[in-house]
Amino acid sequence: MSKILVVGLGPGGVEDMTPAVMQAIAEADVVIGYKYYFRFVQQHLKSSGECIDTGMKKERERARIALEKAREGKKVCVISSGDSGIYGMAPLMYEMREEMDCQVEIETLPGISAFQKAAALLGAPIGHDLCLISLSDLLTPWLTIEKRIKAAAEADFVTCIYNPKSHDRYWQFYRLQEIFLTSRSASTPVGYVRQAGREEETVVLTTLGELDPEELDMFTVVIIGNSQTYASSGKMITPRGYFAQQSKTESKGIGQDIMIKSFRTIEAELKDPNIPIDRKWPLLHCIHTTADFAMEDVLYTDPGAVEHLYRGFSDGTIKHIVTDVSMVQSGIRKGALDRLGVQVHCYLSDPAVKEMAESEGITRTQAGIRLAVQEHPDALFVFGNAPTALIELCTIIRKGKAKPAGIVAAPVGFVHVCESKYMCKTFRDVPKVIVEGRKGGSNLAATIVNSILCFDDAEALRPGRDV
Repeated sequence: MSKILVVGLGPGGVEDMTPAVMQAIAEADVVIGYKYYFRFVQQHLKSSGECIDTGMKKERERARIALEKAREGKKVCVISSGDSGIYGMAPLMYEMREEMDCQVEIETLPGISAFQKAAALLGAPIGHDLCLISLSDLLTPWLTIEKRIKAAAEADFVTCIYNPKSHDRYWQFYRLQEIFLTSRSASTPVGYVRQAGREEETVVLTTLGELDPEELDMFTVVIIGNSQTYASSGKMITPRGYFAQQSKTESKGIGQDIMIKSFRTIEAELKDPNIPIDRKWPLLHCIHTTADFAMEDVLYTDPGAVEHLYRGFSDGTIKHIVTDVSMVQSGIRKGALDRLGVQVHCYLSDPAVKEMAESEGITRTQAGIRLAVQEHPDALFVFGNAPTALIELCTIIRKGKAKPAGIVAAPVGFVHVCESKYMCKTFRDVPKVIVEGRKGGSNLAATIVNSILCFDDAEALRPGRDV
């Protein structure tokens, strides 16, 4: 039976062409393909070999000619760049054989695809689940392509883009970038390679937010990292998980490992992936504590507040934390406090507080704040229960009798809760983290403090060190 070999030439360089492909080309009586690719195989053809090109966008004609030549008893080799089964001639050859009702045998010889070559040049960006998408809408409706783009972005696939841009098709990658930025951080590493494996080869590492689509063309492959991809020493790496699995028992407990996985899940589901890390870090803690993604709408942080407070703890400027109730105090991680040399105080059970509350007709939490301010006026004040205590602190600040290092405002309830948070928000020179509206609670107040104490783990997304 006659036979056609459909081969992938690799991205362009001879070093990336497999021995099986070179042998098939050397033995072929007829080589059929787009003329641009003949320059990569010319030196491998036998002297009597015939090259047939039907020009651009004539793939069906090339497939028909290949089948006719094979019927004549010729050894036929159909060539594609990269791998012939990836946006190449292989599927078309099988379809054409059915259409022509031809009994010619077809064999596909794989080649190194452009995305594989590009990935190798960029480092190791395709180490985990990935997908390939072509932006060419010649054969696929744009609405279908866009649906696939959205699915890839939302599913956190490493995504390799073929045919990102041409002279006439200039806007599609802009739209892709827009879609990805709704699901991925603007800092997500992105690499692109033009003319991979050829003399004109160009390799660029950038980010999703900074990538300029005008720099792309039909000869470019773009690789967009997933939420775990990072750049290091000019290379792009997507971890498979081996290192983390190995080091888990060495450097992390089971609790921290569960928290890391939870945080990555939460981060992938945020409505806004581009939240500054200074706000994202306490937000991830709050959602992890409550399983309530509405926290994204109600958690307020002054710009730079979390980092500023962490620096204060780490350099010893802030040495004390005052809480309104003991439940907040008990929820703050003891390991973090010991590591940073910080003391937590709750005055609710102090005998002097009970006496003050009874004599002045105020709540015990109010009295506790009055006493706390006398002893630690520059502490971080944390509220997870009592709006009256927060109002008391605001009144004292207004009188100039205290200047807290910061305020965590998360009282919960229905009476004076919102008002207390509005009061707190007016102090623009005091770093604040506020759970706005009626929501709050001791657990939230404590988890916000924990996020501040471990802010140095934020960039690496390593929560739970002190669990």
